[in-house]
Amino acid sequence: MEILGIDVGGTGIKGAPVDIEKGVLLAPRYRLRTPRSGKPLAMAKRAAEIARYFAWQGPIGFGFPAVVQHGVTKTAANVHPAWIDTDAAALFAEATGCPVVVLNDADAAGLAEMAFGAGRERAGVVLVVTLGTGIGSALFSDGRLLPNTELGHLVIDGYEAELRASDAARKREKLSWKKWGRRLGKYLGALEGLFWPDLIIIGGGISSKFDQFGPFLNLRAEVVPAQLLNEAGIIGAALAARPLTVEVA
Repeated sequence: MEILGIDVGGTGIKGAPVDIEKGVLLAPRYRLRTPRSGKPLAMAKRAAEIARYFAWQGPIGFGFPAVVQHGVTKTAANVHPAWIDTDAAALFAEATGCPVVVLNDADAAGLAEMAFGAGRERAGVVLVVTLGTGIGSALFSDGRLLPNTELGHLVIDGYEAELRASDAARKREKLSWKKWGRRLGKYLGALEGLFWPDLIIIGGGISSKFDQFGPFLNLRAEVVPAQLLNEAGIIGAALAARPLTVEVA
């Protein structure tokens, strides 16, 4: 079964058709730069370009960097404030002419990792943490998602976590892998104290460098890198749209 997955970000919007039974892309992902304004209508039009590129006419899943409740974006930490309280599902549906589902981007990545990646067949509490411009999180209990956790905004030592422990913070402050790894470990340790996960999955592009910082995390839980890397958001977004295939059948 094929569904188009689109991962919307602050700097890029990328998508590809996904085989949701196997969790693989059926074509190379197509990426466009996010419009400079970052406003809803401009971003919706850009996303529609991706659907047209694939000549897509079926359901589409969108991962979006915000709290998403019933298709409405409720926050705008790394996008234009105009997204707050925007009916993103209706906007993307109108722009693409397709039925859509919209969910938090980290939740989308987490769904993919739980279905096809490092969390596959894992029971108990699994925490997926995506590291990039900010910090995203997805929390699962026996495979069931608790949506919109937004744990990257947890305040530790007076600082919002993503300002200190994101990959962007590592680059901005020119931190060594050791220093950043220990800082990240402190953040993840705080999450351990709240949720006691059995497994922590580190996602985002930085997961490919896990061997550089992983030894410095010093956590109780098992910690592993994500397996799907930058494809996770696209695959998970497509998975989230599976119920739409019943509606359009």
